Amino acid sequence: MKRNFITTETIEKLYARGTKQLLISDNDVVLDLARDAAERHGVEIVYGSPATTSAPSYDIQAWRKQFPVLANKIHLANCSQSPQSLRVHDAIGQYLESWNEKGMVWEDWLEAADDSKAEFARLIHAEPSETAMLTSVSQVTSAIAGSLDYSGKRNKVVATEADFPTVVHVWRAFQRLGFDLELVPVVDGMIDLEAYEETIDDRTLITSIPQVYYQNGFKQDIAAICEIAHRKGSLLYVDAYQCLGTEPVDVKAMDIDFLSTGNLKYLLGLPGSAYLYVKKELIPHLEPIATGWFGQENPFAFDVHNFRYASDGRRFETGTPSIITAYAAKAGMEIINEVGVEAIKGWLDELSKYTIQEVEKRGLETISPKDIRMKGPTTAIRVPDPHEVEACLKKRGVVASARGPIIRFAPHFFVTHEDIDRALDALEDVLREMREKGGDLS
Repeated sequence: MKRNFITTETIEKLYARGTKQLLISDNDVVLDLARDAAERHGVEIVYGSPATTSAPSYDIQAWRKQFPVLANKIHLANCSQSPQSLRVHDAIGQYLESWNEKGMVWEDWLEAADDSKAEFARLIHAEPSETAMLTSVSQVTSAIAGSLDYSGKRNKVVATEADFPTVVHVWRAFQRLGFDLELVPVVDGMIDLEAYEETIDDRTLITSIPQVYYQNGFKQDIAAICEIAHRKGSLLYVDAYQCLGTEPVDVKAMDIDFLSTGNLKYLLGLPGSAYLYVKKELIPHLEPIATGWFGQENPFAFDVHNFRYASDGRRFETGTPSIITAYAAKAGMEIINEVGVEAIKGWLDELSKYTIQEVEKRGLETISPKDIRMKGPTTAIRVPDPHEVEACLKKRGVVASARGPIIRFAPHFFVTHEDIDRALDALEDVLREMREKGGDLS
């Protein structure tokens, strides 16, 4: 059997993306220099499966009270929409109250939008000046695509089959600017790093990737892909929508050029808010086609004769920001930062292991990675007629999300083992009923 060698580079990549534990098997050989690096960075080397965590490091019951819907629902659709928290509800109320009582307080409202960008920057270890607030990842991707110069030798964009379709749709629409688009293939639900080595070349201007595959939860090694892209002279754009808030991200340590996310999933906010990070060294060289008065250096100059992009991340913004979603976004991200992404990741890794174990025990099939190191919060279970299954689960008090041939169970930090058990019990009941009615379970 082939032996795997754990090198210093392996440890450095783990450290760069904030991972504190390396799971290895008896077939792995850890080199002495790698052990030294692990000790230096505080990365624990563990043989076999990490010890089962019976409870998270935070008070889960106290946090569950922040989400009223959990009193009568099991919420496993965080890959699609998070439940409403009391804090987000109150934050929206603050905006509505200020609007109702004062009529117009744009100074306060714009400050709230800036505060939400600062909370996003804190989450990813960036500077607030490197961020922009937009309305969706579609708009963020358009802002990036329309800011690049494709007139030189580098006139190729690399995206992936694992990208959420909207990202690829945007790149295809912008091909009219004169670049080629090549997609890295998904094979058996995953993308091998070698595929990036083969696809990214000296013509590649930017590589556009998801951190987590929306369909089955496959999690990519961002630091490794970044190294490949940069070694070949390509920029890297990461869509972190399907995991930000559950996986530590340090854009500086990971050397990411662009990163986007929306707020309605694991960041506990509303539809209509999304955030962009751009490495500050790149900002002066980028000129987005889609712009507006808030993308100008001085929006309130009201000058139609002079055009001057903002000198910081604001240059990627367009019109008046969505204030009500900014209030909600800030409150949601505050919760994530308060609980701590490391603590959230630890608990969700435990729930992933438990869910896969229980899915297999019940004879169900998952198309998600079994290796927790390669998996985000989502566990994808193959079922017949997934949208019908989703509707039937909802009637049983389980909120899940259908995609393609699967139903997705995507817990967040407030979900318990008992929630997983009850959700799987409900799923078995639904499948049994479908079978009795003559449904095709193949």
